[in-house]
Amino acid sequence: MRLWDHWVEEALQKLQQLQLVGSLRPIHLHSAPALEAQKPIEDDFNVFDELQPWDRSAVQVQITEATFQKWVHDIPSSGDDDGTQSFKKLLLFSTNDYMGLGSHPTIGKAAAKVALEHGMGPRSSALICGYTDYHRLLESCLADLKEKEDCLLCPTGFAANTSLMVALGSIGALLAAGKTPLPDEKIAIFSDALNHASIIDGIRIADKQKSVQIFVYRHCDMSHLDALLSSCKIMKKVVVTDSVFSMDGDVAPMVELVKLRKEHDFLLVIDDAHGTLIFGKNGGGVAEEFNCERDVDICVGTLSKAVGCQGGFIACSKKWKQLIQSRGRSFIFSTSTPVPIAAAAHAALIVARKETWRRRAIWNRVEDFHALTGIPIKSPIISLVVGSEEKALQASQSLLKYGFHVTAIRPPSVPPNSCRLRVTLSAMHTRHDIEKLVDALSRCINFQD
Repeated sequence: MRLWDHWVEEALQKLQQLQLVGSLRPIHLHSAPALEAQKPIEDDFNVFDELQPWDRSAVQVQITEATFQKWVHDIPSSGDDDGTQSFKKLLLFSTNDYMGLGSHPTIGKAAAKVALEHGMGPRSSALICGYTDYHRLLESCLADLKEKEDCLLCPTGFAANTSLMVALGSIGALLAAGKTPLPDEKIAIFSDALNHASIIDGIRIADKQKSVQIFVYRHCDMSHLDALLSSCKIMKKVVVTDSVFSMDGDVAPMVELVKLRKEHDFLLVIDDAHGTLIFGKNGGGVAEEFNCERDVDICVGTLSKAVGCQGGFIACSKKWKQLIQSRGRSFIFSTSTPVPIAAAAHAALIVARKETWRRRAIWNRVEDFHALTGIPIKSPIISLVVGSEEKALQASQSLLKYGFHVTAIRPPSVPPNSCRLRVTLSAMHTRHDIEKLVDALSRCINFQD
């Protein structure tokens, strides 16, 4: 047994002594005789072997003339329109719906069917009455995808990360018998400098418990991480990283992380928000891509990107799940995912497994962009750094005039003077789309820079 397994077990025993272990008891929305008959049958799900009209409609969008003018002239907007019937058509290159599943009719039908039968389902937190057989089915499917023992659904990916970080911090306090942990009793959390805001905020909340020590290592710098780990005298070490970094599009050095994990015996946590369904032969994510699923202890993910739905999840062991559902405040005090969304996400995972051409199409578009620009890219996220806010806004506004929806990314999302255009590619795009985009980009920025 690894030390971390022992510490989690010990923390759970403390919670049991305090009678603070949270329990998930699924409500079955179908009567027992009808349950099996009503379960979604994979063979009944309509799947397709190539791009369909609804896929294109998801990236061919329109905005009103009023919104267009405000955007072009950088006028702040609160979403109000003037009711005009004049529209501007745009090609979307900023969506996180990488697979195009958000517009898939099979997934829409799955949500509609459950909504007609059960409405939104029980409206409460999962620990009270918001957890149903639909949620459990989705958790099991996600656990299989990530090759983990179990999975915990959360209302958002943000909530998943904050819940996990707070639960990690609680271990130090629980094992210190409710007292403020001594310096060597704390949890040492090592976080990549460019991790997502939800990880950062979760660590900050955990820090308020005075039971963690925070170390930030330079972005993807394994030598720096190794030095920090080697000099740290705290036994309980955690390394947390994005698998694919949302603003830069680069991939965490998984091979080196696994090597360091074996050397330092830390808990390895990855946020696979932008890797799930995109990377790996079966869409299992970055860990599958690098054949290191067993070396990743906990995998956080989202249902709002490649899955095309809404929500977050934490794939982990059963003991970790029990701890997080008992101490993760963002999970405990949030209303659970509506049942139609859970049903839609489950259908999306099945469709993604069957329509493998979608994943191939994404990587074909990545190859197209690289071939046309010479820019080396590692994921469907393309970060084109232009420098100042003014330059980024001007480039985005120019692309808007050419008919492309590409937003300028500015502080606080990125550091000052590293403002950029963030382009995202999807299975819904064609090579012709990429050619048109590259032509427009060449008029706005210098690819050689």
